[in-house]
Amino acid sequence: MKVNAKQGPFNSLGDVPGIRVGHASDKGVRTGVTVVLPEEPVLISVDVRGGGPGTRDTDACSPDNFLEDFHGLVFSGGSVFGLAAADTVTSILSEQGIGLPIGPRPVPVVPSAILYDLANGGDKDWGETPPYHGLARQALLNVSSVPASGPVGAGFGAIAGDRPGGVGMASLCLEGGMIIAAMVCVNSFGIPLPVAGGPDLSPGDIDLPKAGIEGTNTSIGVVATNMDFTKSQLRRLAIMAQDGLARAIRPIHTPFDGDTIFALSTRDQKLRGEPSLDLAIAGTLASDCVMMAVKSALQGAS
Repeated sequence: MKVNAKQGPFNSLGDVPGIRVGHASDKGVRTGVTVVLPEEPVLISVDVRGGGPGTRDTDACSPDNFLEDFHGLVFSGGSVFGLAAADTVTSILSEQGIGLPIGPRPVPVVPSAILYDLANGGDKDWGETPPYHGLARQALLNVSSVPASGPVGAGFGAIAGDRPGGVGMASLCLEGGMIIAAMVCVNSFGIPLPVAGGPDLSPGDIDLPKAGIEGTNTSIGVVATNMDFTKSQLRRLAIMAQDGLARAIRPIHTPFDGDTIFALSTRDQKLRGEPSLDLAIAGTLASDCVMMAVKSALQGAS
């Protein structure tokens, strides 16, 4: 059996119908926020491998827990300060009537992950008012099914090894309806490998262009699909997808990184007669998309 997937029409996360992305950036602070906003609730799981992650609501994404409807994803610069962006997205969505109907007002479930960009030279003297509330609001206003890549949103102030980082996207489609897409915000400790435009390293060679400080780097992102996978199957998809980072960046998943990949499904496309085979194919394509998204991020940032 041979699988031949083709690039989606826009090579973007928005190639999965019903998924939109919005970016907002602050040039003075050199930071930003990226919001993934589905038109309808989606199913989400996650794989966290970095030694210094910064996240919100990842426990809700576990197959052990009951939640089946998620209402968005938020990626932000700013380290722990950037987690505030999800607060704003949650409040705005609730005001719009979006969320779980479990009380006097809807309760949106919006997982989030952050990257560290506090040492990139921008003006971080924001006092008691970090810019992430305003950036999240603007990112929601900017959502599009054909989003931009490069130095935008959460990747605006990112640094990948010894070069500018950024946001990258890629997508692959199969005859029969399977769509896999990825978006990655690259702020890695390691450097890109040749497939992602970096130097050619032989086995045993390690290039360490940054100072090793725990929790000050990461690559965060999401793979999206239209396939009707279960939460447990999506967890496996995220695990397989994260291998795309290892194919594009070296070293990866270090104590200095917070590498986190979410897997999201709109549940629009029914699985075929062999669900495990569908998952194996989807996971392999997801790894390809993450690898290509890293390359896209670094090319767009250069």
